[in-house]
Amino acid sequence: MCYSSYGAFFGSEREIMGKFIVGFIIGIIVIPLGVLWYVKSGKVPVAATAKPMPFEAYLAQAGLHATAEREAPKRELSSFTAADLAAGATVYLNNCAGCHGLPNHPPSQMAAAMFPHAPQFFTPEGSMTDDPVGESYWKVKNGIRLSGMPSFEKLLSDQQMWQAAAIIAGADKLPPAALQVLKNQPASSKP
Repeated sequence: MCYSSYGAFFGSEREIMGKFIVGFIIGIIVIPLGVLWYVKSGKVPVAATAKPMPFEAYLAQAGLHATAEREAPKRELSSFTAADLAAGATVYLNNCAGCHGLPNHPPSQMAAAMFPHAPQFFTPEGSMTDDPVGESYWKVKNGIRLSGMPSFEKLLSDQQMWQAAAIIAGADKLPPAALQVLKNQPASSKP
């Protein structure tokens, strides 16, 4: 395309620059103001019972996985002893089971009422056994914003957080001692 037909198609350099400035103003000022208006208007679904916005689940999950993968410490699940896992089962039972469930139990009423729903770690749909134990530890330690998942950094010791993470990451292959702790839970901690 020769310059003369280029100019006829797009206009003069001055017109092109004017279109660029208008587009820039729209992109930098008008669109953010529109988003701000949408948020301030009360139209954003914030109730736990509301349907999610388009791409909400994807964006939240993508950001969570990228951050946890980048920041999670590295440790192999095989480094945990049966005693660690039995202790972790007690930590899990006392701090996690109310939301994330127990083997062969339906989700608790609280878990069913949450949005996003708390994954049920002992079910095929909610299992986190494909995540590295360090990623589960990162989630236990830091919590997950806007999900109901608190940070346990100031509630549990570092060892307890690792033990709970080992239960989550190894939920499908726990030793009998750990499973026994989870099956014999006291009445007060039943989901």
